[in-house]
Amino acid sequence: MRLLIVEDEVKMAALLRRGLIEDGHLVEIAGDGETAVAMARASEYDAIVLDVALPRLDGFSACRRIRESGVWTGVLMLTARDSVLDRVSGLDCGADDYLVKPFSFSELLARLRALTRRGGQPRPTQLVVDDLVLDPASRRVWRGETEIRLSTKEFTLLETLMRRPGMVLDRSQLLEYAWDYGYENRSNVVDVYIRYLRRKIDLPFQRSSIETVRGAGYRLRSDAR
Repeated sequence: MRLLIVEDEVKMAALLRRGLIEDGHLVEIAGDGETAVAMARASEYDAIVLDVALPRLDGFSACRRIRESGVWTGVLMLTARDSVLDRVSGLDCGADDYLVKPFSFSELLARLRALTRRGGQPRPTQLVVDDLVLDPASRRVWRGETEIRLSTKEFTLLETLMRRPGMVLDRSQLLEYAWDYGYENRSNVVDVYIRYLRRKIDLPFQRSSIETVRGAGYRLRSDAR
């Protein structure tokens, strides 16, 4: 594997580099967040090991910028922070995995192998369909420059549709994705919430992005101007 290690502690960076080279990998080192973003944009890597506590630009911000640049290389966050909030922040900014210091080197290698098996498929931190933007981390939605307030279920239903643009989803699928098993398939709750969504994301903007496919279900169009 060709790896980018982002670590400002010289001793730790050297240990990681030596161990990875001995295991047969090519390794480059970045000592701060801004350099890491520049290197990730300029070169192709199989995986990036990214520390959180970095000078110039912290690891969370660096990861988000890497993803905003369209770089989908697997990112493993490496940090001494062990709180749930930190792990959630790392994953929400676009990281694929999280390893807490101190760690086993064999576990690091195993996690890197797992990252490379997934490949560099796009996993954007925000969902964008036409001028409709949904941020799962902050649970906010915009149409153009206008922020739209949604209830929890409205947000979940819209997220389900935006993760599958152009795909027709029937009522049972939408119930499975957006509701728990307490709702029966014959419930009209999906139709009710589709109407709620249309009133908020379509009607005020003279759009028709949520389309009814007669006899099949609903889909989110990307050409609803």
